[in-house]
Amino acid sequence: MILRVSREKGQVAPAYVVVVASLLFLALAFFAVGQAGATRNAAQTGADAAALAAAKLSRDQFELELPDNPNPPFLTAVFNLAEFGSFRGCEAAYPMAERNDTVVTPGGCSADDNGGWAFTVEVETRRPVGDTVLPGTATKKATADATAALTSRCRYTPLPEPLGTLACEGTEPWLVGEGPPPEGPDLFDIRLAEN
Repeated sequence: MILRVSREKGQVAPAYVVVVASLLFLALAFFAVGQAGATRNAAQTGADAAALAAAKLSRDQFELELPDNPNPPFLTAVFNLAEFGSFRGCEAAYPMAERNDTVVTPGGCSADDNGGWAFTVEVETRRPVGDTVLPGTATKKATADATAALTSRCRYTPLPEPLGTLACEGTEPWLVGEGPPPEGPDLFDIRLAEN
C-alpha cells in the first residue's frame, strides 16, 4: 500500500509542471495580445487626431465670399455643404500624427467632396508591437484610419428678400450681405465619422 502511494505522487509532478508551463505560456500570449491591442489603440488615436487637425485647418481657412449677385440657391448650397471652401487641410495632419507617435502613410490623407466636406487620414505606428511569444510581432506595426467631417451649424432662410437670413447655433442671426459674415468655426462643427 505504501509503495502505491509514492508512485501516484511521482506521477503528479510531471502533470503539475505541464499545467504550470501551459498557464505561463497562456499568460505570455495574453500579454502579447494586450501589447498588440495597445499598439492598435495608439494608431487609432493618431489617425483620429490627424483627421480632426486636417478638418480644423480647412474649416479655419473657410471664408464666405459672396459673388457679385448671390442668390438663395447659391447660399443654400454653401450652408448645406454642397459648395465648399478650401480643401487644404492635410498639411495639418502630418505634424499631428507625429505628435501621436504615428506617421501618415503615403497617400494617406485625402479630402472627400463626395456628398460632404471631410478628410480621411490613414496612419501607421512608428514602433512595432515588439518581441512576444507569438511569431511575427517583432516587426509588425499597427495601422488605422479615421474620417473627420464638417457639419453645418447654421440654417439658411431665403427671407427677408433679397438674400435672406443665416441663423447659426450660439450666434445672432445674420442678414446676408449686411456686415461681416460669420467665420468658419461659427458656421461648421467637426465630428469624427464612422468608417
